[in-house]
Amino acid sequence: MGKAKYHFNEHTLNYDRIDNTIRHRLIKIGQYLIGSILMGIVFFVIFIFTVKSPNEKLLEAENKRISTQYELLSRQLDDAMEVLTNIQQRDDNFYRVVLQVDSIPSSIRRGNYINSNRYQKLLRMRTSDLVIATSQKMDMVSRMLYIQSNSFDELVALAKQEEKKLQHIPAIQPIPNKDLKRTASGYGWRIDPIYHTRRFHQGMDFSAPTGTKIFATGNGTVIKAGWEQGYGNAVFINHGFGYVTVYAHMHQLKKGLRRGSKVSRGEVIGFVGNTGKSTGPHLHYEVRLKGKPQNPQNYYFMDLSPEEYDQMIQISANYGRVFD
Repeated sequence: MGKAKYHFNEHTLNYDRIDNTIRHRLIKIGQYLIGSILMGIVFFVIFIFTVKSPNEKLLEAENKRISTQYELLSRQLDDAMEVLTNIQQRDDNFYRVVLQVDSIPSSIRRGNYINSNRYQKLLRMRTSDLVIATSQKMDMVSRMLYIQSNSFDELVALAKQEEKKLQHIPAIQPIPNKDLKRTASGYGWRIDPIYHTRRFHQGMDFSAPTGTKIFATGNGTVIKAGWEQGYGNAVFINHGFGYVTVYAHMHQLKKGLRRGSKVSRGEVIGFVGNTGKSTGPHLHYEVRLKGKPQNPQNYYFMDLSPEEYDQMIQISANYGRVFD
C-alpha cells in the first residue's frame, strides 16, 4: 500500500489527506489528454499556416514568376504604345496633312476598354488588377496596330495616286522662258487687240519667234490636234484629274501628233506661229480644271523659283503686249 499524501489547507490551517482514488486518477489523465490534444491542434494549425508543402512552394514560385512576366509584358506594352503614339502623331500631323486627308480621331485609334465587361472573368484571379491592366494594354495596342496598318495602306495608295497626279498636272512653262522675257499678256480682263472691246483673256500669251519649240506641260493624252476656230493650229491635252491644257496659234504641230497620242511633260508638241485670231507670232496657253479656265501662272511650280514667280506675276499683269 502506497504512502498517503497530504496538502496544507490555508483556510483550516490543517493538513488534509489527498484522495488517490481511481476516479481521481482518471480525471487527471483526462485533463492531461485533453490538454495534449489541444496543444497538438494548436501546433498543427500553426504548422499548416507557417510551414508550406513542396507543392505550395512550387505554386507560389510559379505565381511569382507569372506576376514578374506580366509586369515585364506591361512595361513592354507601355513602350510599344509610346512608339505607336509617335507614329500616329506623324501620321495625323504630317502624312495626312501633306496628302490632304482628315486625321483619325483618338477614340477610333484607341477604342474604349475601360470598365469593359470582357474582363469580368479575370476578376477571380489573385492578381486580377495586374492581369486586367495588361490585357487592356494588349487590346489597345492590337487596335492601334490594326488602325495604323489600315491608315498606312490608305496613305500608300494616296501617295501613289498623288505621284501620278504630280506627273500629269501642268507644272512647267510651255516654251523656253527662263529669263521670263517672253511673258506677254496674262490671265484676266483686258482690251481685245482685234475687236477693241473689253474681254476676258482665259489664258496666258508668250511672245516668241516663229518655230520656237512648244512643250507639253504635263503627261497626258491629246484630245484635239489641228485647226480650231479662233485658235488656229492648236493642241488640246487631257492630263486626267480634271485638267486640260490648250496650246494655240501654232505654226505647225509635231509630225505624227494626233488625237489619242500620249505625251510626257517637256515633250515637244509643236512650234510657235501666228495662225488663227492672232496679231503676231506667239503661243496662247490655257489651263482648264473641270472645264473652268484657271490662271496658268499658278501652274509653273516646277519651273520657277519664288522670286521668278513674283516677277512673272508683275510682267503678266495684263500690261505686256497683247496678241489675241
